Amino acid sequence: MTSTDPTGVDLVEDELVLHGRIMPASNATFLGEIAGVKVVYKPVAGERPLWDFPDGDLASREVAAYLVSQATGWDVVPETWLRMGPHGVGMVQRWREPDPEQAAVEIVAVDEVPAGYHHVFDGVDGRDLPVSLVHEDTLPLRRMAVFDVVVNNADRKGGHVLEMADGHRYGVDHGITFHHENKLRTVLWGWLGEPLRAEEVEVVRRLRTALGEELGEDLSLLLTDQEIHAIDRRCARLLDLGVMPGPHGGMPAIPWPPF
Repeated sequence: MTSTDPTGVDLVEDELVLHGRIMPASNATFLGEIAGVKVVYKPVAGERPLWDFPDGDLASREVAAYLVSQATGWDVVPETWLRMGPHGVGMVQRWREPDPEQAAVEIVAVDEVPAGYHHVFDGVDGRDLPVSLVHEDTLPLRRMAVFDVVVNNADRKGGHVLEMADGHRYGVDHGITFHHENKLRTVLWGWLGEPLRAEEVEVVRRLRTALGEELGEDLSLLLTDQEIHAIDRRCARLLDLGVMPGPHGGMPAIPWPPF
């Protein structure tokens, strides 16, 4: 990515000023600003080690997710890069303000799935009342679901979907992605078993080609060779299946909590 945005701000070299810590968060996460550009900053020094993600760091995985997002052409992940900050090297991501009037993923009463939404699973709420988790049936969200399969997202919570006023959907918090073993945990299971669309097939094929070119070179600075090879395997499997996959293996299919 380039280090200068359209306004002329140098996003890598200009001073990163912190305004406060974002709570709650498992790892140190700060709201900041670079010459008027609002950003999120996650320093590597503030990461909690994960036994099942021993290689690299979460910040690099966040940047890798952005690079794959860019390669799809779907703009799933907000602009993300590595740079120095007040607490050392970390991931910096352009802030995207969601529309509070929209809910791409939500909890509703059982048997009250809104029109235009997919049912995912049933459960009980804090008052032991039966509820359902649902998500909207929209193109931007479906693209995110395909993206999550490719990057092996282990933590697609409802709160990690940002609803833009214009209908676009951004995904954030991609620190636990790209594991070489299957770890897909997501709330976006509503298209399970549906045939892949022509656009999705074309994008996954394009990703496989890009992995052997510039995308693969860029990812090699952020991920292990084993993890990069696993991206290609997941793409190949997705094309062979020809449908939106379902959960498999012993891993929980839904992140907890789901929001």
